[in-house]
Amino acid sequence: MTRGSPYAPHTDAETAAMLDAVGADDEESLFDIPEDVRFDGEFGIEARGERELRTELSDTFARNRRLTEFLGRGHHGHYVPSLVDDISRRSEFLTSYTQYQPEITQGFLQVLFEYQSMLVELTGLPVANCSMYDAATALAEAARLSNRVRRVSGTRVLVPETLHAGKRSVLDNYVSGTALTVETYPMDDGNVDVDALAERVDQNTSMVYAENPTVRGAIEERLSEIGDIADDANTLFCLGTDIVALGLLEEPASVGADVVVGEADALGMPTSYGMGLGLFATREEFLRQVPGRLVGAGEDAGGRRAYTLTLQTREQHIRKERATSNICTNQAWVALRTAMHVASLGPDGLVDLAKRCVTDAESLAAELSDLNGVQAPVHDRHHFREFVAHTDQPAEAIASDLEKEGFAVHVVGEHELQVCVTDLNASKTDELVAAFEEVL
Repeated sequence: MTRGSPYAPHTDAETAAMLDAVGADDEESLFDIPEDVRFDGEFGIEARGERELRTELSDTFARNRRLTEFLGRGHHGHYVPSLVDDISRRSEFLTSYTQYQPEITQGFLQVLFEYQSMLVELTGLPVANCSMYDAATALAEAARLSNRVRRVSGTRVLVPETLHAGKRSVLDNYVSGTALTVETYPMDDGNVDVDALAERVDQNTSMVYAENPTVRGAIEERLSEIGDIADDANTLFCLGTDIVALGLLEEPASVGADVVVGEADALGMPTSYGMGLGLFATREEFLRQVPGRLVGAGEDAGGRRAYTLTLQTREQHIRKERATSNICTNQAWVALRTAMHVASLGPDGLVDLAKRCVTDAESLAAELSDLNGVQAPVHDRHHFREFVAHTDQPAEAIASDLEKEGFAVHVVGEHELQVCVTDLNASKTDELVAAFEEVL
C-alpha cells in the first residue's frame, strides 16, 4: 500500500516505522488475545437457509424454562405502559444516534431536558446529566469527580462492605491509574454502621458512598448522620438510589448528598440483565466536572425556546488530557423512555408505585416468615422492593427446588435467599409462598 484510505491512513512504511519505535514485530503482537478466544479464521458454524435457521432457533428457545422471577439486586422491572413503546419507537427517536444537530433534533433534546429536570426535582440537586451507562459507571465517575474537585484533598473512597460485586469491579477499574484507593466500611443489621464509618473517615477521604435502599433492600435510616460525617471531613458524600425510590424516600439533597447516582431504568425499560441507564445528579459547584452530556435550554435567533447539548467536557470534544471523562456515548433512548414513563405516572402515580414497593415487600416477608424454617426479613429494618430471608435448610438447595417449581430467587448466603417483589410479580406471591412451603 502506497497511500492510506481515510479510515486506515497509514502507509506500509509509516506502519513499519511506528512498530519499530515501540519494538513490536507486527500489529498483531500489540494485542494480547488469549488463545481460547482468538479467531482462527473459521467460525465453525454450518451454513443454513433462513427457514432452517428459524426452525432451529425456535427449537432452541423452546428449551428455555419460563420462570417467574423474584430477582432484584440492582435490576428491577416495573410494568411499562404501552404508550412508552409506541412513542419511543417513532422513527425520529429510534434512529437518532446523538443529538449533535439541534436544528433537527429539538424533540429528542426537549425530552432529555425534561428527563434532567425530573432528576433535579427528585434529588433536590440542581444539576443532572442526560444519562450514564448504568449505576456502576455513575458511581465510578462520581469517585473520579471527587478526585478532581478542589475542596477535596483525600484519595480514599469508602464504600459499604456489601457493595454489589459488579459495582465494585467497575469502580476498581475506573480508579486504576489514579491516586484513588477503594476501601470498605462495615454494615450493622443491613444499615451503615455509622460509628465505624466515623472512625474510618478522615482528611484523606475523598468520597463516602452509601445506598438507599441498600443492595439487600433495607432502607437506610441514618443518612443525615452519614452526610454530616462526610461534611465534617470535607469529603464528598455520594448516595446511590433509583428513580422509583426517589419518589418516596428522603430527598438526597436534604441529607447532605453532593452526588446522587443509581439506576433510572427501573422505569421505561423491562429488566434488561446488563443494559441500564445510570442517573447522575450533583451540586452546581461541580457543574463543569460532570461526566457525559448535558442538555441546556436557551433561545434561537427568532427568540423561540430551543435546546442544545452544552458544556461538553468529554474527550471527544476537547483536548483529551483536560477531559472530565472518556465516556463516549450515552443512553439517550433509554432516558427518553424513562422520562415518558415518569411523565405517564405523574407525581402521585410515582409515589403510589414507591409505596407499593414497601408494602408488597413487607407483606411477602411476613407470609414467608410464617413458614417453618424461614425467617424474613433478616434485617430488622423497613425494606424497599426486596429483602433477605434466612432459611434453616441450605439456600442453594431451596433455590434449585424453587426453580423446578417455576420461580427464581437470589442465593446471597449459605442460608440466605433474597426475594424481590414489584408490580410485575406481585400477583404471583401466593404461588411463591406455596412453592416455598412445598420445597421446605
